[in-house]
Amino acid sequence: MQKNLHPSVIKFKEFVKNNPALIKEVRDGKSTWQELYEDWYLLGEEDNRWESLGVKASNSVEKNDENKGDWISTILGAVQKMDPNQIQHYINNLSQALGAIQGVISQFQGSQPSQVKPKIEHKHPFSFRKD
Repeated sequence: MQKNLHPSVIKFKEFVKNNPALIKEVRDGKSTWQELYEDWYLLGEEDNRWESLGVKASNSVEKNDENKGDWISTILGAVQKMDPNQIQHYINNLSQALGAIQGVISQFQGSQPSQVKPKIEHKHPFSFRKD
């Protein structure tokens, strides 16, 4: 059974499969997988560091953009790649942050004296009494 891996790990595995020089780098003991992954994640696939290892820069991102041409297909492609669970997590975090901001704002507003006096409303406009 294969565990559900983070999308960035899956992309890194594809990067390694396309560049066997990285495997040789690790087997020779010059680098670790962790170091290579961190460099790949922080620097990207187009960085000069990969050229020094004999890795060819991938132009797959540029080819995909040229093939799609119009913005609708680009948006649809992005929507298809979204992970619903991750989006829900981000929405929950955003909601909690907004709630905290609202709480802080309400505390500041609560400490200021209110300038509007509440109206006293009577149930009946005229008070009639029976004699």
